[in-house]
Amino acid sequence: MPVSFLSTTQRERYGRYPDTLSSEELARYFHLDDDDREWIATKRRDSSRLGYALQLTTARFLGTFLEDPTAVPSPVLHTLSSQLGIADPSDCVIDYRTTRQRWQHTSEIRTRYGYREFTGTGVQFRLGRWLCALCWTGTDRPSALFDYANGWLVGHKVLLPGVTLLERFIAEIRSRMESRLWRLLVHGVTPEQRQRLDDLLKLVEGSRQSWLDRLRKGPVRVSAPALVAALLRIETVRGLGIKLP
Repeated sequence: MPVSFLSTTQRERYGRYPDTLSSEELARYFHLDDDDREWIATKRRDSSRLGYALQLTTARFLGTFLEDPTAVPSPVLHTLSSQLGIADPSDCVIDYRTTRQRWQHTSEIRTRYGYREFTGTGVQFRLGRWLCALCWTGTDRPSALFDYANGWLVGHKVLLPGVTLLERFIAEIRSRMESRLWRLLVHGVTPEQRQRLDDLLKLVEGSRQSWLDRLRKGPVRVSAPALVAALLRIETVRGLGIKLP
């Protein structure tokens, strides 16, 4: 399958805030519990406390740290500042944007809250096993698998890798499962059955269609002749003598 399968929209929204946030999302990802507030209170300045809270909740919601940690939607800023008792968050944002503490805070959040890298031990194995199960039991498109993987990473506190790296990872998993499926399907097929399958690709005499083309198209009308044609179609397929594993 092609390695590049994401739409432009998916690429643009990867690891970024959406235009709007629901009240449920604000309550779930941007609520600071007692432990959070107790730890954040150890920071000296309001700008440091607010900046730390912004980075922490951004990691919880997006699974990454932003290049500009203060580039968050207004509802996020107001939700956090109200919990921290900060009356004027705009000045704090300006101060935090230029401070070196922002880099120290990301390292601290990784350690204290258990965030891991995508290349960490066992991460790709666990994600790959989970994606293999999805591929084996469903027919989701690669773009849907990408969204599922994004959610899995966020839920398991794994910082998002580059968009191309995750895209290639999913393409590899899906290709591997497709190969496994084909091997399973051809296992046990006799030479005679293979010949019957090959014959389906031959053109019907006097027609531009192959037998496979004819079998692929079901009846489109409700009538007695259509019913007979459908029954003959089933009989032809059964006559191949091939059963699914």
